[in-house]
Parts: sequence; C-alpha cells; structure tokens
Amino acid sequence: MPTPPAPSRTEPVPAGANGLDERELGAWRGFLHAHREVVAHLDEELQRAHDLPLSSYEVLLYLADAPDGRLRMGELAERLLLSRSGLTRLVDRLERRGLVTRERCKEDARGLFAHITRAGRELFEATRPDHLDGVRRHFLSRLDSAELDELTAIWQRLL
Repeated sequence: MPTPPAPSRTEPVPAGANGLDERELGAWRGFLHAHREVVAHLDEELQRAHDLPLSSYEVLLYLADAPDGRLRMGELAERLLLSRSGLTRLVDRLERRGLVTRERCKEDARGLFAHITRAGRELFEATRPDHLDGVRRHFLSRLDSAELDELTAIWQRLL
C-alpha cells in the first residue's frame, strides 16, 4: 500500500500517528502564542521607553552577567538562539550605539569577544527595572503561586 503524501503546511494534520490530538495541539499552540504575545509586549515597551529592542536587551543581559562583561561571539549566539550572522548584525547595531565592542581573542586569532561598554552597562541597568516589571505584568502576575511552581517544574523537566 503506497504511503500517502505528507500534508501541506496549510492543511491541518489529523490526530493520530502523524499528528497531535486536540489537547496536545492546544498545549503546543498555547505555548507558541503565549511566547509570541509576551515577547511582543516586552519588545514594544523596551523600544518605547528606552529605544532598545528586546533582542538587544538580551545581548546586554548576557554580557552584563558574564565574567569581565564579555563572551565569545559563538557562545553568545548559542545563548540567544541566533545564527552567527544574525548575531553579527545585532552586535553591529549595538557597536554603532557604543553599547558593546568586539575584541580579538588572544588565544585564538580567529575568535572574537563581544564586550559590554560602560554605556551599555548603564543602559542595561536603567532598562532592567522596566523589563522586569513587564515580565511581571505580562506573564508572572497571570499565574498564582502554585501555577508558578508547577510551571517551573515543567520547564525543568523539559530542559
């Protein structure tokens, strides 16, 4: 018996061996939609209040938390779930604003570090309270204490 063709992306996948049932689909789509909505709100608020996109804030966050305020570009790309070229473009923009610099790695001439500048650290510190307030308003405040504990346990299990 021939194998039926795979459904196109526009056709719904039936439940069963090749698809998700309603509960599974609801959980998966709920996760995706919630992530998109929360991130969109956080990004819009940071842009409006600080002229800083959320992706740039995340670069500053990782660098501010790193030893000596610097990370190898490849490691930073992995943490941000970006391609190396995507990170390069993002760091280019941050460098033009004086928020980060790039430094050659002394041990590996091909390697580069991203390093947060004083201006980058100051902007990060000024932005952080607004960002955390947004995380609380758009995400944490919608869950009670037991739900937060349960969600934390779920994320730990998944990761």
